[in-house]
Amino acid sequence: MNPQTTTHHSLAGLRTTLRRLAHRAGLPVELRYRLALSAVQVAARELDAGRPVILEAVPQEPAGGEPRLTVRLRLPYARRRPSLDGLPLPAEPMPGAAAVWRVPAPALPAQPARKEPPGLVELLEEELGEAVRRMDALAEDHRRLKHELAETNSGVLALYVQLEERDEQLRQAHGRILRQLEDALRPPPVRVPGLEMAVHYEPAEKHAPTGGDLYDWFLLPDGTVHITVVDALGHGLTSTRSALNVTHAVRTLALEGHPLQSIVARTDEVLATFDHELMATVQLARLDPSNGDLVLANGSHPPALLVREDGTTRLLEVRGRGIGFPLPGSERLLRDRLEPGDLLVLYTDGLTESRRDPREGEQRLASAARRHRHRPIEQIPGAIAEDMHTVILHPDDTVALTVRRVEAPPAASGD
Repeated sequence: MNPQTTTHHSLAGLRTTLRRLAHRAGLPVELRYRLALSAVQVAARELDAGRPVILEAVPQEPAGGEPRLTVRLRLPYARRRPSLDGLPLPAEPMPGAAAVWRVPAPALPAQPARKEPPGLVELLEEELGEAVRRMDALAEDHRRLKHELAETNSGVLALYVQLEERDEQLRQAHGRILRQLEDALRPPPVRVPGLEMAVHYEPAEKHAPTGGDLYDWFLLPDGTVHITVVDALGHGLTSTRSALNVTHAVRTLALEGHPLQSIVARTDEVLATFDHELMATVQLARLDPSNGDLVLANGSHPPALLVREDGTTRLLEVRGRGIGFPLPGSERLLRDRLEPGDLLVLYTDGLTESRRDPREGEQRLASAARRHRHRPIEQIPGAIAEDMHTVILHPDDTVALTVRRVEAPPAASGD
């Protein structure tokens, strides 16, 4: 194809000329209509204003390179440079009002197969056919991608189901571990004629298995029941370890026969050698199931509550200082007696200080214990805690432990 320069006064003429020279140069159909659309977009303002444009087409065969078709569009009367942004086929700017496209032309220097150039209708039909083929290809790609996406979604859904199943298995395993841990930390009630016992525990952090509030109860060789309630400073497993150290030391000292009044001070002495940060309050109780005799020792712990069978209540206060406090130990022992139907409530401060006022909490505790004292023993601690925690401004670990004296069944007589 020889160099060609044409002047155009209409968009239709420019389109036709561009399509024919691109066809002769062997440009692919898509490249052909992109070139025509781009040139028309650049020339439209000038031609609409009645000013001509000049089209130059120059075939080039660089040495060692691929043949190219260079198309220049000059706007000799334009008052400003044309915008080349967003063209279907990007153009290179030129000095003055002009644009140039350099496109591969693999058919150069092929000659047309017939003398008559193809008509515009033929060229448009060819471009339309190419557009239809591209649309069909895009539609096929869309169907394929949709199918692949459906398969991917199916795989993701299956993976999600597997992860949910695995997560449920982990939750169940975690729950079993927590229950085993709770069983290890919280011994079951002592079963002894003449006493009913139950406990409610609630951690400050719902996701934590335990905290620094623990209890222990066991039968001593003389037949009395020993109860320990501990509130170690802090939350979580660190405070749990501290509380366990206290309960284990108290149990060892009690089983060795140390006097009840000395146990708080002796526990501090034992633990101070390896746990210098430990601070804990302690309530110790001894109950004789046969006659209801009660003995209390205390180390900075909230007072026990005694609820008589007729509904009268009394706080059993004993002065003392806890483990890790200055001058630890119980200053004295408090002695009382549980009659049949009487209820003893031992607890940690998370039960009574949920609204930051211990005295108000003690009054509310007395009311709740009085209200629930005749319920089955297994329900009483939880019912009391539910009443006390209707409004919680200061969440804390909570232990509520109840002991009720009942008439012991008569001993079976021998023959």
